[in-house]
Amino acid sequence: MRIVTTKQMTAIEDMSEKLGVTKKMLMQNAGKKIAERIMEITANEHNKPEDTNVVFLAGSGNNGGDCFACACILAPMGYNITVVNLIKSPSTDLSKEYYSALPNEVRIITDYQSEKISEIKNAVISADILVDGVFGTGFKGELDKKLMTVFSFETSAYKIAVDVPSGGDASKGTVPTGIFKADETICLGCLKFGMTQYPLKKFCGNITIADIGIPPRAYDVIEGKREYYRLERNSLAGFPPKRERDAHKGIFGCVLVISGSSSMRGAAAFAVLGALRSGAGTVKLATVPKCIDTVSVLAPEATFIELESDENGFMKFNENILAESLKKASSVVIGSGMGVTEDTMKIVRFIVQNAEVPVIIDADGINCIAQDIEILVNKKPEVIITPHPGEMARLLKCDAKMINDNRIMVAEKYAEQYGITVVLKGAGTIVADRHRTSANHTGNVGMSKGGSGDILSGIIGAAAAQNIPPYDAACAGVYMHGLAGDAACEELGQEAMLPRDVIDFLPEAFRTLKEKLS
Repeated sequence: MRIVTTKQMTAIEDMSEKLGVTKKMLMQNAGKKIAERIMEITANEHNKPEDTNVVFLAGSGNNGGDCFACACILAPMGYNITVVNLIKSPSTDLSKEYYSALPNEVRIITDYQSEKISEIKNAVISADILVDGVFGTGFKGELDKKLMTVFSFETSAYKIAVDVPSGGDASKGTVPTGIFKADETICLGCLKFGMTQYPLKKFCGNITIADIGIPPRAYDVIEGKREYYRLERNSLAGFPPKRERDAHKGIFGCVLVISGSSSMRGAAAFAVLGALRSGAGTVKLATVPKCIDTVSVLAPEATFIELESDENGFMKFNENILAESLKKASSVVIGSGMGVTEDTMKIVRFIVQNAEVPVIIDADGINCIAQDIEILVNKKPEVIITPHPGEMARLLKCDAKMINDNRIMVAEKYAEQYGITVVLKGAGTIVADRHRTSANHTGNVGMSKGGSGDILSGIIGAAAAQNIPPYDAACAGVYMHGLAGDAACEELGQEAMLPRDVIDFLPEAFRTLKEKLS
C-alpha cells in the first residue's frame, strides 16, 4: 500500500486545491468522515445520539477545524457536543470559519485557564466519545504540561485521534511524554509513514484511512520522489515465483551461506533452514568442521563446504575455496555467528568485492564492515544489510538511541550513501534502497529472541536466489518472516515460542500468502 510522508501529504493537498478540490472541501469531507465513524460507534453501542456525549479537544489549527466541521454535522442530529479549545482561539481561516459556524447548542469551553481545569476534567470524564484534534501531523517537540494533564485524565470514553495522536511525530514515529493515547486514529487521505513506526504506532490504536476526496491526479505531484509503502501480501513482487510442473532445483537457485563457528553453530543452522524453507533449490553452507557436524544433522538437505578453523573455532580465510564456492551461487548470505577476527574480515571483504550475485550481510558481517567501511565502499555486487539498531549504531559510530529516534532517515541515508538495500530491523522493520522505503507490519514481540535475525537473512537469501530483485527480496523476506512469526505466536504464545518455531511455521505462512492472493 502506497503511503506518504507529512511533506508529501502537504504537497498533495496543495495540488488538490489547484485541481479544484479546495482545502475547505477537504476539511468538510474530513468532518463528515469523523462524524460517520462516531455515528457507527453509537449505533454499535445501541445508544441514541441524545444519550451520547461527544467531547472534542481542539487545537487552533486545521486539526481543530476538522473537529469543528464534525461538530457542525453531529450537533443537529441530537448529540451532546462539547468543544474544548485547549490552545487558543482558532488561528487559521478555515478553523475560524467552521468555529463560527458551530450551532448554539454546542457547549464551548474557551481558553485554557487554571480556573477551567475542573470544567475540562468533568467534560473529559463524562465523555462517551473523546476526539483529539489538538495537533496534526506537523507537530514536533514536547507537549505543554497543561496538555499532558488533560490527556492524562482517566476516562472510559472511546478515544479517537484525528490524523495522528496529538504529540506524535508523524515523520519519525517518535513521541513526547504525555502523548494522547487513542483507541483509534482516523488518518485523513493517506497513512503517514511515521505512523508505521514505534513507539508512535502503539498510541494510534486501530488505524483507519478516510477518503476525503483528494483527486487521484493530485498524487502526481509526488511522482519522481522517494516512494513509501506499507508491506502487504499483494505487493511482494512475484514472490514466491510460480512453480511449473517440469521445474527443477536449478531454477530456484543456490544460496551460499557463509556462517557459524565452533561456538555459534545455531546461527548457521537458522540461516540454512530459513533458506531451505523459503524455496531455494539448493543451500550450501561454508563453515568450520564442528559447525558442519551440527548443521548436517539439523538440515541434511544442505551441502557443505569445509573451512579450516583457528584455535578459537572461527573460520580461516581460504581464497581458493571461497572463489570456487561463488561460481554456482545465486545469492550469498554471510555473517551470522562468524565472529569478528582478521580472517573473518578477509572473508567478508573477499565476498563483497568478488561476488557477482546479491549478497545479504547480517550480524558479524555487519560488525566487520563497522571496523572497515572500505569493504562496503569497494563492493561489487548488489548488497543487502540487515542490522538491528545496535549494529546500525556501530556502523554509524553513534548510540542506539540516535538510531531509534531517526530510524527512517538513518535507513534511507545509509542506503543512498552506499547504493545498497538496508533492512533496519525492529518493530515496524524498515526496508530502504536509493528510491523506495517500506515498513513492515507482520511479526510480534515473541520473535525478540536470539536467532530470529539469522532466519530472516536465510529467507531473504532464498528470495534473491529465485531472481527476486534485492529490494523486493528484502521486502518479501521481512514480510514472510513476520507472517511465520505471527502464525507461531497464535499457536504457541509470545512467551513460549522460539526462533525454530518461526522456521516450522514458514509453510503455514506460505499457505496463508497463497490463500489471500487466490
